[in-house]
Amino acid sequence: MPSSVPGFAELLGRTQRSAAHLELRDSYAPTERFEAWRRGERINWDDRESWWHPYDQLIADTVARGVAIRRARVVSEPVSEYIRWEHYVTHANVTAGEEVRWLPRRQATKIPLPGNDFWLFDGALLRVHHFSGDGEVVEDEITADAETVMLCLNAFDAVWKRAIPHHLYEI
Repeated sequence: MPSSVPGFAELLGRTQRSAAHLELRDSYAPTERFEAWRRGERINWDDRESWWHPYDQLIADTVARGVAIRRARVVSEPVSEYIRWEHYVTHANVTAGEEVRWLPRRQATKIPLPGNDFWLFDGALLRVHHFSGDGEVVEDEITADAETVMLCLNAFDAVWKRAIPHHLYEI
């Protein structure tokens, strides 16, 4: 990631009202946590210390200061193995304070969507994620371009309105 792009924690730290994350891919680069899940290892959700990560604490702290954090995922169905895992580990996101929704891709046809995943901070600043074909982050880009921000804001809102809350979305 270029040094000119502020880190996620810094961007979230500046956020006063809301952060919205739109995910559009059916898979990302595998992590050790994903590989462990594939091997059949499961998280003991009752043992919070075993799974609570600095990201979870950052989200919890941000929500505690009044920032609403929403995440929407557009997914193909039947879902990929990676999305099954994401659905499973989303328990951590929700516990930290994120609101998470899922939209089956077939219900997104009428929504103008950007070509990349993004975070939108306070409806004004975008952190756009550029991935390689195999799901590795290639680069993050920051923009406050009004037209791009508006496209992403409208796309997120349209997805959010149609999407299914995490606790109701069954895989």
